[in-house]
Amino acid sequence: MKSIIALALVGSAAAFAPSTKGPVATSLNAKVAPPKLMYVPCISTDDLPAPGSATSGVAGGLAICIAVDQKGAVYALGDKCPPVNQPLSFGKVGTDGTISDPVLGTKFSLKTGEVVSWCPSGLGKLVGGLFDPVGVPTYPVKAKGKVVEVQVDVNYKANFEANYWSGVLDAQGKANGKYY
Repeated sequence: MKSIIALALVGSAAAFAPSTKGPVATSLNAKVAPPKLMYVPCISTDDLPAPGSATSGVAGGLAICIAVDQKGAVYALGDKCPPVNQPLSFGKVGTDGTISDPVLGTKFSLKTGEVVSWCPSGLGKLVGGLFDPVGVPTYPVKAKGKVVEVQVDVNYKANFEANYWSGVLDAQGKANGKYY
């Protein structure tokens, strides 16, 4: 019996001993591509919202909010509102150069994405009090022909996803993202 206990102690101590093997390559330490800024199509110019409103689009795999102020200027911002990530494109574009979160009422600057007013509504004060104020990203935008283009890092999505494991048990199926 004593030999079994001694063997168990030695075996469990070996689990904490330093390993002489080098690191094993996985998708968690995949190579990260350098940022690559490009103008990519987001929405059609026919789909631009009326002045004072916003719509959503996708550019380079990123969710984008396209907002038009009352003067007709077009802005592109990240479409996820902190702290609970509801779509900013459902928000209201104000006359003061801001767009407000449709649920918690946070106002973000159309030009900079910075917080102008953090969670001022009743529910917003309750939920927003748990988090530090965080702005949304802004992107350069231009019209090219019948398309609104947004300048994004086209490697951003792939670099973000490089931090996640993919393999045999990946919900996508095969390790390369294809289905069986």
